[in-house]
Amino acid sequence: MTPASTDLPARYDVAVVGAGIVGLAHAWHAVRAGLRVVVIERDEFAVGASVRNFGHICTTAQSGLVYEYALRAREEWLMLATDAGLPVATTGTAVIARRPEELAVLEEFVGERSDDNVLLTAPQLAEKLGFDAPGALGGAWLGLDLRVDAPTAIPAFGAQLARLGVEFRYRANVLGVESGRLVTAAGDIAADRIIVAVGHDVDRLFPAAAAAHEVVRCRLRMIEADAPTGLVVGPGVFTGTSLLRYDGFAETKAAEVLRDALAREVPALGEHGVNLMLTQRLPHSAQAGRLVLGDTHHYSLTEPPFDDEASDELLLAEFRALLGVDHLVVRRRWRGVYASSTKGPYLVAHPAPGVTAVSVTSGIGMTTALGLAASVLDL
Repeated sequence: MTPASTDLPARYDVAVVGAGIVGLAHAWHAVRAGLRVVVIERDEFAVGASVRNFGHICTTAQSGLVYEYALRAREEWLMLATDAGLPVATTGTAVIARRPEELAVLEEFVGERSDDNVLLTAPQLAEKLGFDAPGALGGAWLGLDLRVDAPTAIPAFGAQLARLGVEFRYRANVLGVESGRLVTAAGDIAADRIIVAVGHDVDRLFPAAAAAHEVVRCRLRMIEADAPTGLVVGPGVFTGTSLLRYDGFAETKAAEVLRDALAREVPALGEHGVNLMLTQRLPHSAQAGRLVLGDTHHYSLTEPPFDDEASDELLLAEFRALLGVDHLVVRRRWRGVYASSTKGPYLVAHPAPGVTAVSVTSGIGMTTALGLAASVLDL
């Protein structure tokens, strides 16, 4: 433990380490409960997984407790849209099925959750999408899903918290955590309750908790490209690979048949952990209209520094086929990193009295953090 001074500043009720979506979610619930809250962030602004994603609030495809968190989070996002003027698109998700096995998963899923989801014929799907996906047999419409522009939504969320009275301390790297005290490079901070929400870097502060939960880093590649001329895609877009990544789909009996079919027909997708999906940047974004394409998934405890161009080429080839175009103009590429574990979607550990480490270890932070945080704080 790094030595700390004995002269502590005024205490906060809650100190949150990390200004990504998980940290902000805890601050959101705490400040609205009337607590004095401070958020500590090591960088000048949030630059991690919370701003590198699709901005897709994938409520519908979750299951069990995760689905409960996702439903609560959806309510909170809509509240933020009203209270903070944060643009939230209620345009749902369209799922493209290009194989009979994919249709079978959707039929089983919609049969169990028909309230907000409907099966679509190929013409109905094209109408929802705004384009004809070559080879589409049909699909499904997931009405509850939302979308935000992640790079602007996170700063806007932080600004709303500041208006509510949350104090932010940026460029304050945390060096040590103990009950009642944070030791940072910018001075000590005292708090009755400390929430550490640093994603995959939880192993830097609490290696034992990270090891017990078997946390590794998931490295992914994403691409931003110009939309083909005139293309407007209202909903988020899933494909057959998405049906194997989200538990609501993956737990169906038909999913195992689909898994075998994809492994046999397009093994490269499995080798690169591809979840072929896209969103379109919202109108208020500086990159409005561009398509966010992705993504690959590779897992390791330590990230290797090298990216293989083959994974990007695979993504671009798949999207050219999906959109029925010969060429896509790429504008930006980036690497995303998030915490991952086969032991469950969340790490919630209590390494010391009054200290809670929280990481979403499943890539669904934007979708569920606002529900998870309410449960963790138990206010």
